[in-house]
Amino acid sequence: MALIETIDLWKTYVMGAEEIHALRGVTIQMERGEYVAIMGPSGSGKSTLMNLIGCLDTPTKGSYLLNGKQVGQMNDNELARIRNEEIGFVFQTFNLLPRATALHNVELPLVYAGVPAKERQERAKAAIDKVELTSRMTHRPNELSGGQRQRVAIARALVNNPSILLADEPTGNLDSKTGAEIMHLFERLHKAGNTIIIVTHEADVASFAYRTVYIRDGQVENDVRRAA
Repeated sequence: MALIETIDLWKTYVMGAEEIHALRGVTIQMERGEYVAIMGPSGSGKSTLMNLIGCLDTPTKGSYLLNGKQVGQMNDNELARIRNEEIGFVFQTFNLLPRATALHNVELPLVYAGVPAKERQERAKAAIDKVELTSRMTHRPNELSGGQRQRVAIARALVNNPSILLADEPTGNLDSKTGAEIMHLFERLHKAGNTIIIVTHEADVASFAYRTVYIRDGQVENDVRRAA
């Protein structure tokens, strides 16, 4: 059973009298343990596809199965649980709480999940250790470099042991050297068994993935795999 399966997925936005088809019948499968880049120019539909995979939005028609479950039939509570427990999000802008330490930022998803304080701390420390930032865990975001902030964001995404790590332009706000370090970190996480999906318009970022899905005009234009 595929981890992610979309069947004839459409997303249409109504802008005044105009209908904009952001996705036009996308059918795709992704297996557990894959490392996939979704690529496409601005306006291609790649971010819309990411929002649907991440349960941040719902399709206009078609179906999306995550772990064999129909996402379209879930209520708001079930979707919130999926977003908190099944999917770890990494954003270009880090989205960290400025007054909270790195450790507390990483703990946040566990707070929402109702995990007891002692276990929360242990799991957050383990996640920070995975991104090699243990020495900085008491620092606040303004005391960290851009690359360190992105590591905190990745640790936060990992802390619930999600089925999918979903990263949207994860190196977009970083210089090329720091961006390469973050991509090497994703590579290590993938080798450790994590399923990773990266949305990017940069070919050098996509080159780290073992499969690249090219989106153009809301459709899959190409789906290329490279040998592991």
